[in-house]
Amino acid sequence: MSNISIIGTGNMARTIGARAVAGGNTVEVMGRDQSKAADLAKALGGGATTGEWGTAPAGDIVIVALLYDGVVPVVAQYGDALAGKVIVDISNPFNATFDGLAHREETSIAQEVAKAAPAGASVVKAFNTIFRHVLEKGRPDVFIAGDNAQAKASVEAFIESLGLRPLDVGGLKMAHWLEGAGVVTVGLANHGVGNLDFALSITELPV
Repeated sequence: MSNISIIGTGNMARTIGARAVAGGNTVEVMGRDQSKAADLAKALGGGATTGEWGTAPAGDIVIVALLYDGVVPVVAQYGDALAGKVIVDISNPFNATFDGLAHREETSIAQEVAKAAPAGASVVKAFNTIFRHVLEKGRPDVFIAGDNAQAKASVEAFIESLGLRPLDVGGLKMAHWLEGAGVVTVGLANHGVGNLDFALSITELPV
């Protein structure tokens, strides 16, 4: 099982934390509001603890569960406290109309995190194509991207502990396209599917 730290106290932090505890992982919650972090850790149960904002996370895997515009600044704020950690970015940088990305260059929040992260840290993009309640109640595929094979292997093992299937899409530059896939899910929710009760998945032909 994995040692996980979650930076954030919102709905995705709660959902990933709950699945992590259920999967037998060690969970630490870190939030700017210490009381909110403590309340979430208590709600998660399973021995979940609270870390102090800005200090070195206890977990080997650090999930940054924040809105996209807060992710890079927080990673920069933590600085060397994240050295040697696997940083997981789950954000979606949607534009104001939810039909494109907020950044116009061929980059991603995960790639920008990698620029801000200290030496020795590795960045993995994951979970961004899944609506929160589907992650909570379903068994969606989890697409991941990253440059460090060992970091991706540790994130894959964590995802498997949640009872989910990790699928590697390639290097960190593919995070740009995973963020685009996040836009596609919103388009499907608004049009072709017509609801939020689904996730993108891979269907393999029988051998």
